[in-house]
Amino acid sequence: MSNSSNADSRFLPHMDVPMPRAQDAQERPIPGFTALDHAMMAHALRLAERGAYTTRPNPMVGCVLVRDGAVVGEGWHQKAGEPHAEVLALRQAGDDARGATAYLTLEPCAHDGRTPPCAPQLIAAGITRVVVACGDPFPQVAGAGIAALREAGIVVDTGLLEAPARALNRGFLSRIERGRPWLRVKLAMSLDGHTALASGESKWISSGPSRLDVQRWRARCGALLTASGTVLKDDPQLTVRMDDGAPFVPPLRVVLDPGLAIPAQSKVLDDAAPTLLLHAPEARVPKYLRDRDRAAIPAADGMLDLEATLRLLAQRGINEVQTEAGATLCGGLLRAGLVDELLLYVVPVLLGANGRPLFAGWDAPTMAQRHDLEIIETRHIGSDIRLLLRPKAR
Repeated sequence: MSNSSNADSRFLPHMDVPMPRAQDAQERPIPGFTALDHAMMAHALRLAERGAYTTRPNPMVGCVLVRDGAVVGEGWHQKAGEPHAEVLALRQAGDDARGATAYLTLEPCAHDGRTPPCAPQLIAAGITRVVVACGDPFPQVAGAGIAALREAGIVVDTGLLEAPARALNRGFLSRIERGRPWLRVKLAMSLDGHTALASGESKWISSGPSRLDVQRWRARCGALLTASGTVLKDDPQLTVRMDDGAPFVPPLRVVLDPGLAIPAQSKVLDDAAPTLLLHAPEARVPKYLRDRDRAAIPAADGMLDLEATLRLLAQRGINEVQTEAGATLCGGLLRAGLVDELLLYVVPVLLGANGRPLFAGWDAPTMAQRHDLEIIETRHIGSDIRLLLRPKAR
C-alpha cells in the first residue's frame, strides 16, 4: 500500500543482504511461523533498507502492521531524531492498528531518547501480537522492549528471518557488540592482481559504472578511511556523488596522518564533508590544521594503532567504515584481522608483473596460513565484475 512517508523507489539503495521472497517463505517455513509471517517480515526488511543512506547512527528498521491478513500500516525509520518505523506505521493504520500483528525487523525501543519509546505506543495502539526479527543489543534496549510488550499481555515471537535482519544492520550491531565499526576495504584490481602500474598510476583502472557504484557504497557508510600517503599522491575528495538525487548523510572523512603532513590545499580539507585527522601524539600541528577536528592515536613504527582508530570511530557513533587507500593501510588492516568485508572490482585489463599489490606487508608463509575468503555476491558492473567477500570462518 502507498505511504507518503516512504521514499521514491528510484532512491532504493542496492544492498547485498539476501532478501527472502514470498515463495521462499512458503517453501521453507520456520516452525511456528506461517507463510504470511515470512512474507510480511520480508516486506518489513525491504522497507528497512530504504534508510541505508540516512538513518545512521541509528539502525535501519522496518515495520508492517497486518490485520485480518491485510496490511493496514507500514513505515521505516528514515533519519535519526525523526519518528521510528513503528510510529509511522501506527499513524498510517489509525484505528485499524487495534488487534493487528506488528512485524518488526528490530526489537522496539523502550527508553526515551531523541524520540519517545516505541514499545508503549504499540501497547497503547492495541497491537495484540508482535513478531521481531532480532533483538536490539543497545544497552538501553537489550530485551527491555520485548519484556514491556509481554508484560502488557502482547504475544511476542522472535527470530523470524533473524540472519538477514542482522546482516542488514551489521554495522550497528558491530559497533554495539564488538565496540568497533564494521570495516569494508574497497579495491579495484587488474586480472593479474594489481591495483596500479609500477609507477603508481591508477586512474582509471575501473569502469565508469564501477566508480558510480562505489558512490552508493560510500553513501551507506558512516566514515571513509584513508591514509596521508593516498592524500599526498592522489588528492582524493572522498565525498559521495550520486547521480539519482537520493538523499544521504555525508560520511565522515578520516585521514590517518601520523605527522600531520597533508598540505593545506588538500581536497579532504574542503567544506564538502566533515573530516577527522588522526595523528601520532607527538605530531607537530601546523597552523592551518589547529582548528580542524583532530585526535591523537597511539603509534608504533610510524603506523597508527588501527584497533584504537576503530574504537575511537565507534565512540563517535560510526557503524560502517569503508577504506579507500593504498596497499600499506589495506595490508595493515588485513594483518590486524580488522577486515570484515572486501569490496573488489575485477577489471579485464593486465598491468604487468611489477604492478602495485592489493595488500602490502603480508605474505602467507604456508598454504595453511593463507586468508580464505567467502564470496558473498558476484555482480557485473559495466565491463567489470564486482565481488563482495568476507573472511571464511575456520
